[in-house]
Formats: sequence, structure tokens, C-alpha cells
Amino acid sequence: MKLAILDDWFDTLKGLPCFSKLDGIDVTVFTDHVQDTDALAERLKDFDAIVLFRERTKISGDLLDRLPKLKLISQRSVYPHVDVEGCTRNGVLLCSNMHAGTPSYAAAEHTWALILAAMRQIPQQMQSLKSGNWQIGVGKTLHGRTLGLYGYGRIAKTVAGYAEAFGMNIVWWGSEAGRERALADGATVAVNREAFFSKPDVVSVHVRLKPETKGIITAADLAGMRDDALFVNTSRAGLIETGALLKALDAGRPGAAAIDVFDKEPITWPDDPLANHPRLTATPHIGFVTEDEFELQFSDIFDQVVAYRDGNPIHMINPEVL
Repeated sequence: MKLAILDDWFDTLKGLPCFSKLDGIDVTVFTDHVQDTDALAERLKDFDAIVLFRERTKISGDLLDRLPKLKLISQRSVYPHVDVEGCTRNGVLLCSNMHAGTPSYAAAEHTWALILAAMRQIPQQMQSLKSGNWQIGVGKTLHGRTLGLYGYGRIAKTVAGYAEAFGMNIVWWGSEAGRERALADGATVAVNREAFFSKPDVVSVHVRLKPETKGIITAADLAGMRDDALFVNTSRAGLIETGALLKALDAGRPGAAAIDVFDKEPITWPDDPLANHPRLTATPHIGFVTEDEFELQFSDIFDQVVAYRDGNPIHMINPEVL
């Protein structure tokens, strides 16, 4: 089996314990990012299997049509970046462990880091200090304030635990099913969507990006937030109506945002209007980028590769291929 691993930008995976699971497999690790279909087709034409590094590379039907040798794509979690129909049409098995019941602690921790950084103006205060200007303003304490969590899932519940430890009040919103689960657990659910966005000091979104959740956070939702509130998104940029966050920040509602995700990634150009917005605290999609999280995720991904090689595929998304 010839296996390609895409987008390992810092050549991290070879140093993880789980990489030994691929012993005996002909592995090529690509540390650059390529999205052009022609270039990808040329690069991947001789490989039997591909490992994806989250959603860093989109796998389109056009690309799959040009990879006759490809038989397996192995990844973890949701797959909006993979054309499943194109996989099936070309006899490519997609395997993806959905890790039900296992939160990403790395993502939850990074969410909390962004909340603290934005509320205490840490990036701005650091820059002021380095420039010889000492303090530049007054931050906000989290204790006693209200955190609104959109999405009653694993990561959001972990973030809620951090908020409780800091003495915050928590209010929930999400799908009807999610709200019902929250109420059944005794959690506080907002009386309606408008109240959820208009009342909290901080609103953080924790929803998986699927066709039905694309653009679920609208311009009206953001406009309904307070002019001193913070909007946080470490999930996916596609959950927000296209262009709405930049317009909302320009309009001053919400007063600030902290995000780890962008519509186009990676951002490799200067002066991006959203990334450089004065009301934004931002990081380059590093919520999951820790050694511990990589070991957890790629252990699952490599197990899928080995299982396929041994004739016992697991976590199949399109088993009809077999």
C-alpha cells in the first residue's frame, strides 16, 4: 500500500508514537498545502490511500475522477470537505471515526484561552508593552458575567465546566433537540433565540458544520448582540452567514469577536480585513493543534488505514463501495 499524508505543515506526525502503526506501509508525508486540482491529481496519482489532516484540503469529485488507483481516504470527524458521492462513484472508501462521546479538550481549552485573551485585552496589552507604552485600557472580569453557549454538545459542555469554575452564569441555545436535552439535564435555556444573543456578555458557538448548519448564525443574530459583548467561534467559519461577522464588527455589534476559523484557510496574504480587524482577537485555526490532540486523532486515523490493509475496514462512511 502506498499512502499519502496531506498537509502536515510542521512535519509533526512522524514524531508521534502512533506513527509506528504505519510500519510496513509505504508512507509519503506532504508538508506543504496544495489545493489546485491539476497539481493534486499529479501529486496523488500513484497512491492507494490518503490521510487527510482535518479539512485542510478539499477532496472534490473532479479530483477523485482523476485518481483511478485511489481506494481509501482515512480521516477523523465530520467530512464537509469530501465529496462522498464522488468517492462512491470512483470506488473509494471513506473511513472517518466520528468519536461519539469524546470531546476535543484541545478545542475547548483554546476556546477558553480566546475568551480570556479577548476579555482581558491580552494581545493588545502585550503589543503596547513591547512598544514601550505600558497599559492601554481596562479589561473585564469573567466572574459573575453570563456565557451563552450555542450547541449542546461535547465541546460546549466542557467549556461550560471551565465557565462554572470561573463563576460565570451559563445559558444555552441550539437545535430543538439540543435544547430539549439541556432542559432535561436541568440546564438554563434562553426563552428564545433573540434573548440568547441579546443578553449574554459572551456568546460562543459549538456546532458541527453540516449542510443544515451552514450559515446558521445570521447577520440578524450578530446585530442583536450587545455593543459590549464578545462573539466567539472556534468551530467552523461556515456556521456564520458569509460576510456577516466583518460587517457586524464594523457596525459595532457585537463589540468584539474572538475566532480561530476563517472562510478561506490558510490565510497566506497580508492585511486580511477580518483577521486584522481592531475588534478581533484571532488565531490561525490552532484549536486542535496540540501534540496530545494529534496523537489522539491520528491514532484513530492510522487504525483505519491498518484495518483496511488487513481486510477489515472500520468506521466506513460509504460501505456500499465494498
